[in-house]
Amino acid sequence: MLKAEKITRTFGDLAVLKGVDIHIKEGEMVSIIGASGAGKSSFLHILGTLDQPDSGSIWLKEQSIKALSPRELAAFRNKHIGFIFQFHHLLPEFDALENICIPGWIAGKPKKEVKDRAMELLDLLGLKNRSLHKPQQLSGGEQQRVAVARALMNDPAIVFADEPTGNLDSSNAKQLHQLFVQLNKAIRTSFLIVTHNEELAAMSTRVLQMKDGKIITP
Repeated sequence: MLKAEKITRTFGDLAVLKGVDIHIKEGEMVSIIGASGAGKSSFLHILGTLDQPDSGSIWLKEQSIKALSPRELAAFRNKHIGFIFQFHHLLPEFDALENICIPGWIAGKPKKEVKDRAMELLDLLGLKNRSLHKPQQLSGGEQQRVAVARALMNDPAIVFADEPTGNLDSSNAKQLHQLFVQLNKAIRTSFLIVTHNEELAAMSTRVLQMKDGKIITP
């Protein structure tokens, strides 16, 4: 479903990624662990098409990323990829429901369809009674669950999560990873999670380790 081969990336004289390969099957949940500076986030951003590699190839749903124009890539990203970051990046002037609707609005879907989908996700994540609350009225854990719902808005093929629990306490962090496991089983969305927390990573179906710009585990 997602395949990357020989991905390299350098910043100045620093080689951050040194020919990295990965293959993720549909419905799989994979975690990447490793020390800071190992290249995990850089790799995730390239796989998510937020950055370009210096060399190498990426295919998602049998579509070569290289073959897409910038406009086509933006539309492809919005349709097939969801993102969750350490900081939720919710728009403070919008309530929870509106924040979740944003990817659907960008895709040009009918407003009622988008709203109904957003309410469905709020219900699924236990936030239905918080739909009209602004981000500042939500707890940290609730804000991150809204960010998860936003990532799922367009039924993506894969969700990329970059240190999604890094800004949460241990209890909320554990709950969020358990939520990923539940969503992965319930809706078969693939997840690729970058995390420093080995205990939480172990809840994934597969754990990879990065060191010095390479994946050192199969």
